[in-house]
Amino acid sequence: MPPRPAARFAEPEARTAAAAFDLHALPDGFCDNPYPWYHALREHEPVKRLADGSLFLTRFDDLIAVYKEPKLFSSDKQQEFGPKYGATPLYEHHTTSLVFNDPPYHTRVRRLIAGALTPRHVAAMEPGLIALVDRLLDALEARGEGDLIEAFAGAIPVEIIGNLLDVPRAERGPLRAWSLAILGALEPVLTPQVAAAGNAAVTEMLDYLRCLVADRRRRPGDPNVDVLTRLILGEQDGEKLDERELLHNCIFLLNAGHETTTNLIGNALAALLEWPEEKERLVAEPERIRTAVEEFLRFESSNQLGNRISSGPARIADLEVPAGTRITLCIGAANRDPAQFADPDRLDLGRSPNRHLAFGSGPHQCVGMQVARLEGKVAIGRFLARFPRYEPGGPPVRGGRVRFRGLLELPVRLQSGP
Repeated sequence: MPPRPAARFAEPEARTAAAAFDLHALPDGFCDNPYPWYHALREHEPVKRLADGSLFLTRFDDLIAVYKEPKLFSSDKQQEFGPKYGATPLYEHHTTSLVFNDPPYHTRVRRLIAGALTPRHVAAMEPGLIALVDRLLDALEARGEGDLIEAFAGAIPVEIIGNLLDVPRAERGPLRAWSLAILGALEPVLTPQVAAAGNAAVTEMLDYLRCLVADRRRRPGDPNVDVLTRLILGEQDGEKLDERELLHNCIFLLNAGHETTTNLIGNALAALLEWPEEKERLVAEPERIRTAVEEFLRFESSNQLGNRISSGPARIADLEVPAGTRITLCIGAANRDPAQFADPDRLDLGRSPNRHLAFGSGPHQCVGMQVARLEGKVAIGRFLARFPRYEPGGPPVRGGRVRFRGLLELPVRLQSGP
């Protein structure tokens, strides 16, 4: 079994690590295992002033305080993204999408999407999801080994989000690469190569979606299950998204449920290899899968960072915060805060309660979180039922990202049966 990575620095190394931390000049090893730095920051500089004047928060209670004040701590990213992206497709996309906006725009778009993701509609997805997962598992079993990211975890959300927007199956091939390129440009440090790839992906997705939207206008689907038709038709009072808003929120939908769900499944199956006693526990008690999914979300949060900007003078802990201060919410650190979670660096698949922040909190809490939970429950549960004795087939490869924590490769050897 692979060794469990260390979760903490010893003193005085922890104090030194906290003092030197800079989100825009990260130390070696951070992307593979950020948790020692998170612990050091939470203990020594929980409201960390970075070199650019922004704040980096690592305590659970401080994140909750910010989430509870959406007017004071804005999600609007125009001020932050203007200098970062310039007048580019990436700027237009990220400042138009649901997640980086405040009410009333955020409320209007979220309501349209949420109407097609009710508990009844999410439950109706399960039979098709089970069939998809079983087909992928059949293919893995036939090979006896494989990369669980490419052949399994990455294939599931592409199909689910493609189904929600009713993207023709033959046209789904580029979706994963487009998504990775656009989300990669959200990293704290934007290289010219990443920016170019992200801008090209936005342009190509817009070109594709214009054709898809034009076809759906001619032949609408069922707005109760087809999110694209629902967005086109708008609300019952006649308020609709304009073409630019519609297209960019389709990109958001295709991206938002993709990498994060891939990471949930991949991180979970990797963590079980590091914690074999918990793997055996879940194999023996498959009814624990719902609680287990919540613990996977906490333990290795797919989305590690969130961002806000203060719209007026504020106070965080004992620090006065002027208007216009950019704030990074470290979800990955808050989800291992010992003030909230007992023995937080231990994977405990029976942990309850488990008030994690993997989906955020407040009015911007992830609109698709129940879909992600369903995908995690079905994918992880059915994988373990088929391959309870799976083993590493080589070293896993982390994605090298700070905001989105996941794996590029998870090679395994498979043995079916008990």
